[in-house]
Amino acid sequence: MTFPVVGMVGGGQLARMTHEAGIPLGVRFKLLSDGPQDSAAQVVGDVVVGDYRDLETLRAFARGCDVVTFDHEHVPTEHLRALQAEGVVVRPGPDALVHAQDKGVMRERLTAIGVPCPRHRIVKDPQDVAAFAAEGIGPAARSASVESGGGFPVVLKTVRGGYDGKGVWVVRDVEGAAEPFRAGVPVLAEEKVDFVRELAANVVRSPHGQAVAYPVVESVQVDGVCDTVIAPAPELSDELAAHAQQLALTIAKELDVVGHLAVELFETADGRVLVNELAMRPHNSGHWTQDGAATSQFENHLRAVLDLPLGDPRPRARWTVMSNVLGGDYTDMYFAYLHCMARDPALRIHMYGKDVKPGRKVGHVNTYGDDLADVRERARHAADYLRGTIQE
Repeated sequence: MTFPVVGMVGGGQLARMTHEAGIPLGVRFKLLSDGPQDSAAQVVGDVVVGDYRDLETLRAFARGCDVVTFDHEHVPTEHLRALQAEGVVVRPGPDALVHAQDKGVMRERLTAIGVPCPRHRIVKDPQDVAAFAAEGIGPAARSASVESGGGFPVVLKTVRGGYDGKGVWVVRDVEGAAEPFRAGVPVLAEEKVDFVRELAANVVRSPHGQAVAYPVVESVQVDGVCDTVIAPAPELSDELAAHAQQLALTIAKELDVVGHLAVELFETADGRVLVNELAMRPHNSGHWTQDGAATSQFENHLRAVLDLPLGDPRPRARWTVMSNVLGGDYTDMYFAYLHCMARDPALRIHMYGKDVKPGRKVGHVNTYGDDLADVRERARHAADYLRGTIQE
């Protein structure tokens, strides 16, 4: 009996943690990494160093893999279609993944299937942005508002690329709208949603259509970067939570997603949810599942791409909180372990093997328990102490 080989394109922390989840299952792992010091390349035995943008490199890497999957969305769609045409099993497939690669394609498709999204359209220049802004106000004031700056602020996004706040601008006037167009790539304009908080619905779907949904979480962003995730989202009504889960399951089915799908959401003041972004891979909003769910997002992603029965997504504790550890004053965080582990023996620390740079995600911590205030404080203290923000 031969256990399958999963080939993962991308050597970041998501690949590192997916590999870790496959070890108890006996799943063999092959990695296409940018360099030997990438997070996953440090721990995976079978590493190919190469450029994921090169088709021949991808072809060579895929040989011997039973399935190819990803820890990022940046592999050219046409390359994935070429691999698929040659018989390579690619999960999620390119026809699904393009919706996580191209925000314009995503918005068009989600709107077509009735998924609630912010008002949006592709814009061609700053004056077109001003026209888009004016479309969001009443018709009586619309004509004058293009000149006066009515309807701003507006969110502009590069259609492809961008993450953790990169490739995203909040512009407040037509002059501020110039920068996104300098790269010469298509730009998507969206209304700036007046939201109460950000949520995420994480689901996993297998090739034969089995799907599971994790509890909807609250995602707290700081400067465009995920800071803290609370599972489940506090004070979220059962009705809205179920609606968000069903929305994510519907998207997974309609787009034929195989593997993990994260649907980032805005919760509005009037009790609705709007889809912000999609990710078709393990996601920061699901890191809490490593210690807080019966089956982690990483294991369920592997189960899905291998078409194995999916694992139980239910939480182990009443509350789980994940806080990202960002690079800060401590270049060697290992020395902070003594304090953190002694203070909180139940703390779970996950580090990525990255060089510490200010603001860079280098790890995360998970805490869990029955008292949300206590669980949040424990996670925040550990993340801040590891970073060097606090020293007691």
